[in-house]
Amino acid sequence: MTTNVLVTFYSTYGHVHRMALAVAEGAESVPDITVRLRRIPELEEARKALSAQDAYVRAQQAQADIPAVTHDDLRWADGIAWGTPTRYGNMSAQMKQFVDTTGGLWLKGELEDKATGVFTSTASIHGGQETTILTALVPLIHLGMVFVGVSVLKSGGVCVIDFHVEPPPERSDGTSKDRNEQRSVAALADGTAVAQGPQGADHRLR
Repeated sequence: MTTNVLVTFYSTYGHVHRMALAVAEGAESVPDITVRLRRIPELEEARKALSAQDAYVRAQQAQADIPAVTHDDLRWADGIAWGTPTRYGNMSAQMKQFVDTTGGLWLKGELEDKATGVFTSTASIHGGQETTILTALVPLIHLGMVFVGVSVLKSGGVCVIDFHVEPPPERSDGTSKDRNEQRSVAALADGTAVAQGPQGADHRLR
C-alpha cells in the first residue's frame, strides 16, 4: 500500500526551498512512498516590496515551476511536512494565509490523524527556530493533525560547528543562514531535513 507524503513550503530567498527538496528526498528513500512537492504562493504585497532584491528574484524564479499547493493536495496526503521561514518566532504570513483557508477541511475533519512536521530557516542563531515550529503547530493541531518530530539519532546527533565557518543548525529542523550575501544553508541542516522525510513517512506506515 502506497503512503502519500506532501512537502509544502514558502521560501523567500531559497533556503526553505532547499530544505524542502531535502525533506522530499528523505521521504522518497522509504519504500512505497509517493511524494508531492508544492509551494505556498507569494503574497502580492510581499512580491512588490521585495522585487528590487536580486536574491529574492532569483529564488522565486528557481521555484516557479513547482505547482502551488491546493486543498486537494492536503486531502491526498497521508502526511504533510510544512516549510516556512521565521517571522518574529512565527510562521510566515504566506503560510498562515494558506492555513487560514482550510476551514472547510476542518469542518469535515479531512485532515484529522494525518502526520505532520515543520521545518524552518532563520537569519541568525537563536533566531526563532523552535518558537516558529511550536507556534506553527497550534493551527495544525486544531486541524487534528499528529505532530512527528525528528529523532536526534537519525538526524546525525548534536554537532558543534565553528561559528566562523557556518552557524550550526538546530535539531528541530530549524537552520540558520549566514548574514553574508551567499547565506548558505549548513550541510548538517540538510541532513536533518533529509531525516525528517522518512520519519514522517515511517509514522504513517506503522
